[in-house]
Amino acid sequence: MALRVGVDIGGTFTDLCVLDDSGVVAIGKTLTTHDEPARAVGELLTATLTQPSQVDKLVHGTTLVTNALIERKGAKLALLATEGFRDVLEMRREHRYELYDLEIELPEPLVPRHLRFDVPERILADGSVRTPLDEDHVARLGTELAERGIEAVAICFLHSFTNPEHERRARDVLAEVAPGLRVALSSEVVPEIREFERASTTAANVYVQDLTERYLRDLEQRVHRAGIGPAPHIMLSNGGIATVDTAARYPIRILESGPAGGALAASAFGAAAGEADLLAFDMGGTTAKLCMISGGAPLVTHEFEVDRVYRLLPGSGLPVKVPVTDMIEIGVGGGSIARINALGLLTVGPDSAGSEPGPVCYGRGGTEPTVTDADLVLGYLDPGYFLGGEMALDLEAARAVIREKIAGPLGVGLAEAAYGIHAHVNEDMANAARAHAVERGKDPARLPMFTFGGAGPVHGVGVARALGARQVVAPPAAGVMSAVGFLTAPLAFDFVRTSRAGVDELSWSEVDALFAEMEREGEELLKASGVDIVTHSRIAEMRYQGQGYEIRVPVRRGEWPASLVNDFTETYRELYRRTGPDVGVEVLNWRVVSSGPVPRVNLRLNVEPGEGEARKGSRQAYFPGGFVDTAVYDRYLLKSGDRIDGPAIIEERESTLVIPPGASCTVRADASLVVTP
Repeated sequence: MALRVGVDIGGTFTDLCVLDDSGVVAIGKTLTTHDEPARAVGELLTATLTQPSQVDKLVHGTTLVTNALIERKGAKLALLATEGFRDVLEMRREHRYELYDLEIELPEPLVPRHLRFDVPERILADGSVRTPLDEDHVARLGTELAERGIEAVAICFLHSFTNPEHERRARDVLAEVAPGLRVALSSEVVPEIREFERASTTAANVYVQDLTERYLRDLEQRVHRAGIGPAPHIMLSNGGIATVDTAARYPIRILESGPAGGALAASAFGAAAGEADLLAFDMGGTTAKLCMISGGAPLVTHEFEVDRVYRLLPGSGLPVKVPVTDMIEIGVGGGSIARINALGLLTVGPDSAGSEPGPVCYGRGGTEPTVTDADLVLGYLDPGYFLGGEMALDLEAARAVIREKIAGPLGVGLAEAAYGIHAHVNEDMANAARAHAVERGKDPARLPMFTFGGAGPVHGVGVARALGARQVVAPPAAGVMSAVGFLTAPLAFDFVRTSRAGVDELSWSEVDALFAEMEREGEELLKASGVDIVTHSRIAEMRYQGQGYEIRVPVRRGEWPASLVNDFTETYRELYRRTGPDVGVEVLNWRVVSSGPVPRVNLRLNVEPGEGEARKGSRQAYFPGGFVDTAVYDRYLLKSGDRIDGPAIIEERESTLVIPPGASCTVRADASLVVTP
């Protein structure tokens, strides 16, 4: 029987899931090997798969690109810009994300000023050439850069999204004088308007390209050595998948590949349960992610920031203009470090102990108290059953570090200090979820919450109570859910063209030609990857004239252009609960998403309930008011229709669901656990 494998590398753990036609048949989880990330993948494949030759599909997601940008571990990079525009990366949009902060910080540009160069050339907004490209100047720069050991060059000329000729010619000149330079063109990486975002994205893409390509080739070899025939596919940030070659060419497209998988899994489980709208909550070892599922699919955005100085403030990070699953990510996970700040207050995160050294209870050299240490002290985790018993946790070490560094300075008991850490994290995530949902016109209290990730079910009900959510769903294999979601994604890619015009001024034949060009590119790319049937969805990015930003409006085939303005008005009203000013409407960008067929997968956990009592015993667990005797259940022995009243703890190999007093849980036919908070 054919097997499909999903593998996700996170900041703390590397997760694996194996599916066949009957559902999820195997799960694996191990600590991430940061020095050589693909090593953990190879080891996990070898340990989990008994018949690797039966694997006909492997999809992989990774945080490699995000980490490289945050940690600044990319190539030695230079930027070539239109004369007078080399400082666009430094000037940004001259926007203060915190108006009254006199010591405001911004992330350092990926390219230092002494490696940003003006190039004599100028193309106007309509694509006409005002100043020809000075090729001799480019040749001299290329020679100098090669002599100085520069490894990569980003080229971002003004209005190249309209006419890319100067960028292409500059690349040819560099190839002649410095063939060892890796070159990226903004007209290929992100061919759309907005100079700062286009330059930032192009620089980020080529900055991590060599690192990503070496990693992906290493991954290919390890997958092959594990006995798997097909080459791996790579998860994209927008919820599609691509070949290794495509991902290596556009590594910025896999920036949020892991979280995208979790969002896809949430939408798939929600659709199976008849829930088209829900809130997906993913908490791992390093971060927590929250995503809105609307109409059966995750929301997608084209505005994203990496390395934010202030995690919840837009404008404080490096902008990346590529399609990504629309989510908010905050630095609270199982490995997030708790401390007392200068004001004597408890804070948690955003820094994490990760897997090296990890929480104190891992016994790998960690010295700071973390969320996992607190959950262990509270009795939510079994020190002898972490990762199914493969990894013993040191309860006494966790107690000692929380007593010393949290309880003592605060003047409270050990249990109160540990619960303070746990509750602090819950409130942080609830506040982030509330802000994220409201900004998208949704009320989180009206949505069921789908919780997963290794730490998600431990905190899910607490977050739901803080939000006022009516239902929490913990799916089977919750601890590796991103890896599960990878297997629900089709091969897909996103294309864009900028062509600004008022709706009344548009040439529909020219717009049709733009769509046809992008769809042709999509057909060629996907069919070269082995896809026989390709479908295309069309999108217009529109705004009222005079506005600075636009919204995405689906283009309905056969009904446009007549329906376009009405669809824009309805989309605007849904987002902002009102219509806009009485002015004209314009289109800025046209997009096409080209996709292959959506895989048909069975996400049921294919483990028949064993014989015997599901209740495996009890232990003392802390809830507000003190420790109480709490029933502990084996998830693999629960049957459809079973009901469990809190306080209770349900354990599986990769995660643990905590049901506090007053809550109740039932088991669905697909083995999902549904909690009424």
